[in-house]
Order: sequence, then structure tokens, then C-alpha cells
Amino acid sequence: MARLHLFDLDGTLLHGSSAPVEISRQLGLEAETVALDQAVGAGRISPPEYAEHVYALWADLTEVHVAAAFATAPWLSSIQEVWADIRGNGDFCAVVSLSPSFFVERLAEWGAHATHGSRFPALPFTEPVDPAGILSAAAKVLIADRLCAEFGVERADCIAYGDSMSDKDLFAVVPVSVGINADHHLTDLATHSYVGRDLSDAYQLVRRAR
Repeated sequence: MARLHLFDLDGTLLHGSSAPVEISRQLGLEAETVALDQAVGAGRISPPEYAEHVYALWADLTEVHVAAAFATAPWLSSIQEVWADIRGNGDFCAVVSLSPSFFVERLAEWGAHATHGSRFPALPFTEPVDPAGILSAAAKVLIADRLCAEFGVERADCIAYGDSMSDKDLFAVVPVSVGINADHHLTDLATHSYVGRDLSDAYQLVRRAR
């Protein structure tokens, strides 16, 4: 039976950072977005409120900024190699993130079968952000279920990789999970834990031989 590997982005595939922080860095607004990350992580603001704040910060954002943010972001090592191995084993890999879809979708070029992020208007922004398109921790479970149906697998065939509160709901419903540089929210939920900057080392905890 094929397995579905579900990857978080912020703090997981990105080491010690988030897509919004990397995007804002290109505009000189890193500090403001770090503060927003801390606020949403602590539950002081909701994901839709977070989206409204970063949308306002990104009034001058262009695709050039996003491309530069993606290229210079602090990615874990071996992401493309791990996803190639997953594909070679006949398994599936997907990225499900609360970050903007216009950043998350770029990971399809690295070998992800599917990418899901919060929906923002096309760049440069001329329309408001729709709160209904902003993902939450609970939405990750719904997306995982849709992906299971799409790929013909069950929840029992899923492996989740994450680092924080936004992954807690997903970790609670899949049989195998890997905390990557994870915080205390996942300590008791993760099947495996990894601290470091090479995804292949985390993947070895759940990799199966061909």
C-alpha cells in the first residue's frame, strides 16, 4: 500500500523561519512579520487576522520579491532528494501550509505531488484577501483527507512532518508523525523527533526499503 507523506512548511522545511518572514525580508519588513508569527503562534490573533496584517504589509509585493524569498530561504538540506525517494518507493508527498499558496506552490517544482497554502489574491495585490481562503490547523486535516481520496490511500497510510501548534490536529489523526525541530506543542504527539537541518535524516526515521 502506498503512503502519503504530509509536510508542513514554516519551521519544518524552512529552518527557524516562515515563508511570510522570508517574503517580508525582501521588503525590509522582517521584524514586523516575526512579531506577527509570534502572535499567531501564541493564539493572540487568528490565521485570518494574521493574513490581513501581512496583506497590508505586502502592498508593494511582486512576483520578483517572492522568487527572491524562495531562492534565499533557509531550506533544510535534501528536500528534493527525499521527495525523489518517496516517489521512487511509489509513495506520495504533499505540502500543506498556512503560508500563502503563491509561495507554497513553488515546491511542486521540487517534486511534491500536491501543494496547498492559504489563498491570497494574485500579485501585485488589487483585490482584498478573502478570510475564507486562509487555512487553519483544522483545515490541514480536511486537506489531508481530500488528498487521501485523490491518491487512493487512507489516514492509516499517512505520515505527517511538522514543528508547532498548527500541526497538532494533523498529528493527532495520523498513525505516524515526525516532529522536526518541534516545539513543546508536539512533544507528546510525535512518533519520532528530529533536530537538525537535513530532511534526509528525519526521513530515515520512517523510510522503508525498496
